[in-house]
Amino acid sequence: MPRPDWPGRSGPGLGRASALEMRAAPALRTIPSRRTMSPIRRAVIGVAPALLLVVALAGCGIDPAAPAGGNAGPAAADGAADAIASAPIDNCGTEVTVEHPAQRIIAIKSSPLELLLALGAGDRIIGSAFSDGPLPADLADEGEGIPVLSDKLPSRESVLALEPDLVFAGWESNFSTEGVGERDELQRLGVTTYVAPAACKAAGYMPDPLTFDAVFAGFEEAGRLVGERDAAADLVARQRAQLADIAPDTRDLTAVWYSSGTDQPYVGAGIGAPEMIMSAAGLSNVFADVHDTWTSTSWELVAAANPDVIVLVDAAWNTAESKIERLRSNPITAQLDAVREKRFLIVDFPATEAGIRNVDAVAALVDDLAELP
Repeated sequence: MPRPDWPGRSGPGLGRASALEMRAAPALRTIPSRRTMSPIRRAVIGVAPALLLVVALAGCGIDPAAPAGGNAGPAAADGAADAIASAPIDNCGTEVTVEHPAQRIIAIKSSPLELLLALGAGDRIIGSAFSDGPLPADLADEGEGIPVLSDKLPSRESVLALEPDLVFAGWESNFSTEGVGERDELQRLGVTTYVAPAACKAAGYMPDPLTFDAVFAGFEEAGRLVGERDAAADLVARQRAQLADIAPDTRDLTAVWYSSGTDQPYVGAGIGAPEMIMSAAGLSNVFADVHDTWTSTSWELVAAANPDVIVLVDAAWNTAESKIERLRSNPITAQLDAVREKRFLIVDFPATEAGIRNVDAVAALVDDLAELP
């Protein structure tokens, strides 16, 4: 879900990165390839025959898991579950076949890396890249020792040198000739490609709007990819319970979600993660009527709205403190009530995209709102 507030991208108030800047140095020399990669290690197969049998029997009104004499036994039930687990996934318009749980995984962006660690697949991550900041404290130990391929996008060559069987990316744009490679090419070489479903942009695939149900469904789909369905189910159950326990602020406060930008602010719009998080916290998004995930606007429109609070995205390359100084020094925004009264709420950058930090972000906003004057 490309946005202009990350290093190496162009956007409001930021310089334009060259294609060369978007590519990383070759993969770390400390992780040599085990063997030379063949042009095609394995072919992508279609629907598993067992799944076709399940569908055919179900269409005839027959329970495909039940033996002729009565109720299904454990072996039959397990077989049906395996068939469902191996069914192809339509991922942003690309068919992804789950033939075997991924064993050699490269994670691009923080949200896929953190999800994989939360699912217990950290020992199968052979490299990470383009992270948005440090791991949360509860995942730091699991993530220790995972090689960092690049601070930005690694090159296709450096990715293929590690012979991954899965590249899990946070954005569709991570798969490109300027990045890790095109999806169809990688899949022809036997590398499964997968994009966090919330980041799909094409019509019919982009969540509209993004909901916590959609985020949790993404967790479960990732669990299928890496063979951690039980861990995914447990993660979803815990996060649903945590979300249910959060009492939203009841004052109907208005808010602007300020991600980046100097001449033009880049803000959370009406159908993405910012709207989902703010709404769950009880905040009314000033730009909720903009049918997009994020959008560029003007300082004049922000001033006209005079929001009760301003949510600031904090990133190492674009800190919340720098945004506060910008708001105070800009004559258009300096007189806003939220600026004069320091009614700022801060969200870490990795929590601003669909992932395991979203529920924590809601809880943090509600706690911080309770402390505001």
